[in-house]
Amino acid sequence: MDDLMGKVLDLQGSWTASNTVEMQERGVIVRQQLPGLLRAHIAQLATALGMDPAEVGVQGSDGTGLKTEVPWVRVFGRDQSPSATTGWYVVYLFSGSGERVYLSLNQGTTVWTGGVFKPRKAEDLRARVGWARPLLEAATSARPNLHESLQLDARTPLGRGYGPGNVVAMEYERAALPDQEVLLEDLVFMTGLLGAIYDAERLAPHIPGDPAPEVLEAEQSAARTAGRRAPKSARPRKSGQGYLLTAGERKAIERHSVQMATAHFEAQGWTVKDVGDRESFDLLLKKDEQRLHVEVKGTTSAGQEVILTRSEVEKQRRYYPDNALVVVHSITLDRTSPEPIASGGVLHCTSPWVIEERDLKVISYAYRTGVDTPVEAHVQPVLPGPRGADGAPQLSSTPESVRR
Repeated sequence: MDDLMGKVLDLQGSWTASNTVEMQERGVIVRQQLPGLLRAHIAQLATALGMDPAEVGVQGSDGTGLKTEVPWVRVFGRDQSPSATTGWYVVYLFSGSGERVYLSLNQGTTVWTGGVFKPRKAEDLRARVGWARPLLEAATSARPNLHESLQLDARTPLGRGYGPGNVVAMEYERAALPDQEVLLEDLVFMTGLLGAIYDAERLAPHIPGDPAPEVLEAEQSAARTAGRRAPKSARPRKSGQGYLLTAGERKAIERHSVQMATAHFEAQGWTVKDVGDRESFDLLLKKDEQRLHVEVKGTTSAGQEVILTRSEVEKQRRYYPDNALVVVHSITLDRTSPEPIASGGVLHCTSPWVIEERDLKVISYAYRTGVDTPVEAHVQPVLPGPRGADGAPQLSSTPESVRR
């Protein structure tokens, strides 16, 4: 294992995007030999992850087509990280200079919205790292050789992109590569950290840096309704795992946020009536001759985005200025009990509530196709005609009777 890593590092000095003899040799090691060696220890890695061996994947890449400056070999959960662009994984990253290789607990840089892979911003990657590191503190505090930053000596944007996603990493200098026994011990340790992240992710209602679960669910639902097919590398998570919420969890969040909003307004002297089951808003407030129509949104996210229906937008614009938006964000959701329990959260109230077009984002459209309209009104048929000197067809004019 150390011999193979040493060969890759030595070949880094000959890096080029072209498929040269040196890059071909590097590719064989990265894509075949190193992954094959790691798969021989898959049972040990699966135990560290708390998974069945069939659920654990090993993959190496040196670029598709053009050769990448920083080749890698990763270990991952097949469901948790179906591609290197999504989810958490442990990965060997070979520096561009060939001076060092890192064993990094890292993450993909995109999130599947249901229609496209959306790139994560660097600050979102760092926010996710900030969530992950405290979870591992008990295990990592006794390992002073762990690094929170990477020095990959990369000249390309892709090579530099691994830094923000690094949680912790072990660094191996080319001149002092440990033997295979030590490398495997370190890999098992780092794989155990990855398993802890997977466990925490499964229970977390929201991870900082991730899209709000309600927004992501709406985007994915819109994409499914429109018939968009997800690639295999974007396997959607089940409700209750990571991004998506179950019906019970959504109900618990809704109930808790309405209760918090009710208490907030009652403390201000309003009489509060819950009308959410029959109106396009949640709370009707009365105080003397005043009336206030309140929309309540609860979320486990930081609350930067919430989902509004078309009806909610139209009604609240009519109610203005006698309206309000209450967002209860950062709600804690306990998924360990038989029934989900929502608690905590921060209440933010906007009243009067002006809904500006610039603050709305379209998720999907209903498109009028015109299939029930006579064809003649929309389609001008093309009639065959002679070809020009360049061989291209020349369209004959369409008779007036057809155009009408």
